[in-house]
Amino acid sequence: MYKGKKNSRFLKLPFNPVERAREVERIVMHNGKRKYYRFRYTRYYGGIVTADTVGCDLLCAYCWNYFKNLHPERYGEFYSPEEVAERLLKIARAKNCYLFRISGAEPILGKDSAKHVARVIASTSGEFILETNGLMFGYSPELVDLFVGLNVVVRVTVKGWDEESFEKITGAKGEFFHYQLEALEVLAEKGIPFWVAVMYDVFGEEGVETLRNKLPVPCRVEYEHLETYPFVLENLKKRGIILRD
Repeated sequence: MYKGKKNSRFLKLPFNPVERAREVERIVMHNGKRKYYRFRYTRYYGGIVTADTVGCDLLCAYCWNYFKNLHPERYGEFYSPEEVAERLLKIARAKNCYLFRISGAEPILGKDSAKHVARVIASTSGEFILETNGLMFGYSPELVDLFVGLNVVVRVTVKGWDEESFEKITGAKGEFFHYQLEALEVLAEKGIPFWVAVMYDVFGEEGVETLRNKLPVPCRVEYEHLETYPFVLENLKKRGIILRD
């Protein structure tokens, strides 16, 4: 299993992602407000209005927002759910696009951040794609209840096909891998639509097939492809991750 060096004031690899989630939530949440550093329209999903935030319970080697998530205390400003929705809707009206998401980090770190996201979704008019690694949904299934009845589809980005690959990819202890799969069961039980996304360049066909055989419920599996920034390639090398053809 991957053993890394100290990366921040409260982190040593491999780390406990639930403890990290709690610590990061204390940094990025304050009185119902969360830190965001950018609001924009992007080409993904055929066009989507995006709020970029900071702070994650994982530190994935291939994350394009790695440094802001490594040090969330250094970036962003606090916005209430209503302020986030207002900024998203302003862009939506200008672009005539009413599909929304939060990106750049993990939106679900605990109860406070989950309530914040639920209020953002409830305050926007249109469909919301909730991008999450699902770990805290699996660890604290009651958080899923906050999203029942909202106009939301959940995209669960699964970060490995077993405990060892999860640890290398995320920097988190491999024993927490199963919580991502448990999140799928909870979403299915609550009737919230979802699908799974994987980083194909890291998984390869073998990794994808291994994961498919472990999925607790049938669902679509989307393939992501790597953004080969120099720091991403360096992170992958340090963690011993070999890209697949």
